[in-house]
Amino acid sequence: MARVITVVMRMKTSDNALARAAAGGDRDAFSCLIARHYDRVFGLAFRLSGRREEAEDLCQDVFAALPVKLRAFRADARFSTWMYRVVVNASHDRRRRAMVHARAAVSWGEVELARRAEAEEAAMAMDWLQRAMSELPEDLRDTMALVLDDDVTHAAAGEVLGVSEGTISWRVSEVKKRLRAMKEAEA
Repeated sequence: MARVITVVMRMKTSDNALARAAAGGDRDAFSCLIARHYDRVFGLAFRLSGRREEAEDLCQDVFAALPVKLRAFRADARFSTWMYRVVVNASHDRRRRAMVHARAAVSWGEVELARRAEAEEAAMAMDWLQRAMSELPEDLRDTMALVLDDDVTHAAAGEVLGVSEGTISWRVSEVKKRLRAMKEAEA
């Protein structure tokens, strides 16, 4: 019976009084405010977003943040006017976040496209190099296979192949000259 009396009293209490009580932690006052204003808040959210799902999400955001926001309610205007402002601001915030996410997605898409183009270009260059290397004499091919490894010096490659360091240097120079000629011939 006491609960029924409390509910009836709350229904007759002004929005401003309920807002002050809710800001102070009164759960019943908060529930009463939500019950009174949910349909209007949802209607505004729907008009602002144009989509039912978006309006529902917006209402959820608004009512989840409302306990903290109520502490800033000064009763300078009617509660409903203040509440509408909260909904409009929340809608703008959601729209800004969505635009930021969309821009980020576009930027990541551009980065991914550039990465793929770079990878494709590198793969084509590697394919060309492998074809060109296969056309070289075996001694030049063996030399390049060794010196293309960053850890193998000309001296070490000479040791592996049983030739002097100078011969390795000459072979590297010869490979560069032949590859340049092959590239020019293809152009």
